[in-house]
Amino acid sequence: VQLQASGGGLVQAGGSLRLSCEASGFTLKNGAITWFRQAPGKEREGVICIDPSGAYAYYIDSVKGRFTVPRDNAENTVYLQMNSLKPDDTAVYYCATRRYRCSRDWVAMLYRGKGTQVTVSS
Repeated sequence: VQLQASGGGLVQAGGSLRLSCEASGFTLKNGAITWFRQAPGKEREGVICIDPSGAYAYYIDSVKGRFTVPRDNAENTVYLQMNSLKPDDTAVYYCATRRYRCSRDWVAMLYRGKGTQVTVSS
């Protein structure tokens, strides 16, 4: 059982980046997927979640209208599409999942992936 985030990198402010969260050993289809991030010197925080019905929960107001979470059930992969990136979005991004309902609590996740670094330059 593994959950792996990938796709991070360096991008200029205003640019876009798409992170991938791929699962192996279990299916993401019935899970709620939360993307977390941890900026330097700060605690890890929930960013956005999508539940099995496709409903979003936003945990950071500043990402509304900029971040979405497309799902590809056939590929057992969830993405974090980030547009209009800002330097404040610089962080290590993680994906995690739990059954059915969204949560912003890292401890409440059933499976947690390793992170991928996103750096937004000004």
